[in-house]
Amino acid sequence: MELSEFPRQSIAHLPTPLEPMARLAVHLGGPRILVKRDDCTGLALGGNKTRKLEFLIAEALAQGADTLLTTGGVQSNHVRQNAAAAARAGLSCHLVLAPAVTWNDPAYDVSGNVLLDHLLGAQVHLLPPGTDRDKAMGRLARVLNSQGKAVYVIPSGGSNAVGALGYVACAMELADQAAELGEKVDYLVHASGSGGTQAGLVAGMQLSGSSTQVLGIDITANAADLKKKVRSITQATLHHLGGDEALDRNALQIIEGYAGEAYGLPTEQMRAAVRLAARMDGLILDPVYTGKAMAGLIDLISQGRFDKDQTVVFLHTGGMPGLFAYTEYFQQD
Repeated sequence: MELSEFPRQSIAHLPTPLEPMARLAVHLGGPRILVKRDDCTGLALGGNKTRKLEFLIAEALAQGADTLLTTGGVQSNHVRQNAAAAARAGLSCHLVLAPAVTWNDPAYDVSGNVLLDHLLGAQVHLLPPGTDRDKAMGRLARVLNSQGKAVYVIPSGGSNAVGALGYVACAMELADQAAELGEKVDYLVHASGSGGTQAGLVAGMQLSGSSTQVLGIDITANAADLKKKVRSITQATLHHLGGDEALDRNALQIIEGYAGEAYGLPTEQMRAAVRLAARMDGLILDPVYTGKAMAGLIDLISQGRFDKDQTVVFLHTGGMPGLFAYTEYFQQD
């Protein structure tokens, strides 16, 4: 099937900008760096999940749903964008949250994304640390269905074959923008967490015959599990698009070593990268995803991974609200 044949709600501000990070590139002395601004998708401070939600919300409405249900950590960007998409579509929204990390900043549990979840009218179900969120979400789905609700369940990160279509579309959008600029994109670097963004990009590049290599910077601290997820979702996405094309396993590149001790725990490399991007090009990153991905990109450049005549696109997947949950950390010298 063609991408245009799938139901899709117009939610995001597209195409998102593709612009140079000129000062950072000069500072690092490496390849040309462009940034794909998916922090500018527009919905409730933007982010990559909005692209996925264009297809997920469309499917929910087509199925007659009146309630969205999803899950994530307390500072999940995904659930914030779900709450906003539900509000825009006139759907009720339930969010199953549990701490993804132990972080002793008084702002963590009350500011950033969780503040916006409440502002957007979602019903927040906050569970203790260590709770199996997927099982808790399943129990809540059964309760809501028993109450007569028509529930549409969205997996963590919106990462399934439907959501990944948003990044199949992004791969095509990027190719069009690069062609208009006369650019050949050699690498696309991004934060990889729940797997759906990378899966969509890999599927999109493969289907379009693009030579762009997609490098997913692991932010989970469990790269082996992440690679399995990305492989599974990519293959499911290719199948969902109606083809029998096998996944090119060489296209799955997960770069580890930048996640730190655990998902959501800051690293000094991340903090330095966030500060550098802000002070060089006025680009605001977040501590959980894009900051660690930028730390990875900076280190790869220092290792000579890229030639100076190549072009690297850094995909900014958003997440800025989460920055405020780590206020004390960023105020330290």
